[in-house]
Amino acid sequence: MVTWIVLAVAVVIVVFGVVLYNRLVRTQQMVNEGWSGIDVQLKRRADLIPNLVDTVKGYAGHERTLFEEIAKLRTEAGRIREDDVASRGQAEGKLSAAVGKLMALAEAYPDLKASENFGKLQAELAKVEDEIQMSRRYYNGAVRNLNIMVESFPSNLMAQLFGFRLRDYFEIEGGDRAVPQVAFKG
Repeated sequence: MVTWIVLAVAVVIVVFGVVLYNRLVRTQQMVNEGWSGIDVQLKRRADLIPNLVDTVKGYAGHERTLFEEIAKLRTEAGRIREDDVASRGQAEGKLSAAVGKLMALAEAYPDLKASENFGKLQAELAKVEDEIQMSRRYYNGAVRNLNIMVESFPSNLMAQLFGFRLRDYFEIEGGDRAVPQVAFKG
């Protein structure tokens, strides 16, 4: 009888361990999926920025330092390792601020503001910025769930045993204030 009780307890412990492990794996995959969504949107924005810069250059070619700064920041953001979420957030924040300056510069050029191409690029950028924010919220929620499991008992035991680790939140430096305002006023 004691043998059956010990065996039953062992089976319950093993099943509980398997369930915890599977929850950790599922939650980690949600984090990976969330980061993939952010990465896609950041790449879309990075691809859109040269078109925006070229359009503004046609009207404000003398703003060379700003164009060079945007190109440099775009390149720097693209070089950051994918798993360095904090550095990527800082770099993307700086890029957002520079693009915000570019959009503010457009206010000084009525012909540029009236340009159909510029209007389309503004609308596309606004859409991408919204997608980045939605992806960021999803990712940060998934990170929160994983971090809770990695730090909470008894799942923290399973996390330590199998190498699950805390993940960084994706925060754009300067918060939401760094997101460029791209409302088109015709």
